[in-house]
Amino acid sequence: MQTIVQTVARTLAEEMRRDDRVVVMGEDVGKRGGVFLATEGLFDQFGPDRVMDTPLSEAAIIGAAVGMAVHGLRPVAEIQFADYIFPGFDQLVSQAAKLRYRSGGIFHAPMVVRMPAGGGVKGGHHHSQNPESHFIHTPGLKVVYPSTPTDIKGLLKTAIRDEDPVIFMEPKRLYRAIKEDVPEDIEFTIPLGQAKVLRQGTDLVLISYGGSMAETSKAAEELAKQQISAELIDLRSLMPWDKETVLKSVARLGRVVLVSESPHTLNFMSEVSATICEEILDSLLAPPIRVTGFDTPYPYAQDREYLPGPNRILRAVQKVLEY
Repeated sequence: MQTIVQTVARTLAEEMRRDDRVVVMGEDVGKRGGVFLATEGLFDQFGPDRVMDTPLSEAAIIGAAVGMAVHGLRPVAEIQFADYIFPGFDQLVSQAAKLRYRSGGIFHAPMVVRMPAGGGVKGGHHHSQNPESHFIHTPGLKVVYPSTPTDIKGLLKTAIRDEDPVIFMEPKRLYRAIKEDVPEDIEFTIPLGQAKVLRQGTDLVLISYGGSMAETSKAAEELAKQQISAELIDLRSLMPWDKETVLKSVARLGRVVLVSESPHTLNFMSEVSATICEEILDSLLAPPIRVTGFDTPYPYAQDREYLPGPNRILRAVQKVLEY
């Protein structure tokens, strides 16, 4: 049985043993093992040439990772909190994301940027954000946001082996909240762009990803007690995302609630909702409803109120069922 944070460390170790081009870098990732201990033990196994503490400069971290990737390495850069990525944002969107296109395919940047994201830990507005929409909106970047140890392993391996830059977001409030048996196979991978149907349903579809999967799963369990059958989908991968699985389920059931803790406006679920409406409007029995965070800075005092908890999800379900 492994937690998410244990799975991150073990998966990185497996990939570093498999491929000596893989290096880990970031603030305190060395002897300290990272602020969440997601790189614990790697320094002792692989030494300072492959597990590198960096200056407190996200621009330097991302810039160095781009340079390493161009010259044949496969860097995995850790950003301590997703909220800290913005000093390195230009390096990601102007350099890493555009390198393959601007060089006509001559150069590319096989690199991973790991970042603990999301709320629920009383971190306030500098330690709780979900900036995935910024990256999804940037052509050239791939974005994944798993919610379980098994998916963390399979998708992190795929990300490290990918030939393009991948933003790998980790739900930090679930780091130690979930334990499960994780496949031991060092070649276990999960393709990007493949959603997972966690439970079959007959009344409506619930879709989420990342940290919000925990609350969405609780809502599905509560609905089951009320004899309401919800199909539950974990997107896992956001760019690319699995349109086929989503459209198939929603077209069959006609009702969908989309859950994400990011701010409401331009939330990634807005894109999913728009795609549903564009492609299968005639199959809908009710408008898609989004249950999200709010268009405010992430609050200190109302951490749980900001998150789309089970009660808010259940109210949205009632609305689509009564439409």
